[in-house]
Amino acid sequence: MSGDLQWLLLRNNNSYIVKRVPEGPVFSKEPGNLTNIHSWKYSGLANEKTVAVKDTESGVQITYRKKGASPQAVRPAYATISIRPRSGPRRAAGVAAKLAKRGYRPDLRTATLARVSAVLASKREKKAPAPKKARGKKAKTA
Repeated sequence: MSGDLQWLLLRNNNSYIVKRVPEGPVFSKEPGNLTNIHSWKYSGLANEKTVAVKDTESGVQITYRKKGASPQAVRPAYATISIRPRSGPRRAAGVAAKLAKRGYRPDLRTATLARVSAVLASKREKKAPAPKKARGKKAKTA
């Protein structure tokens, strides 16, 4: 089944649609949707080539469908790339650029980088706040 036909069937009715405000944006929780916006471009169900970013204990996993894999194949059809939490944003940029340079959905390059950067930022440990300095009368008496 073509991606266009799948989108026509899925766009109005599927279990992943999230409508918060009646006239506001429509979001989607489907796997493989990088921006969570309900549109054909970012759909993980209707597109043949998708990029999924998952948060795991060991870091961030980027999953994409292998070239020439049939839609019926389940496990061997996907390839994963892992990014450790300490490796930084330049590693994530390199992985996103490598996929785009190979011609694998170059339109999703910025969305992939944004999602990976957000996941890595959420995993980063927060710095302890600096102790407050005494000011005014308290500073003079101390």
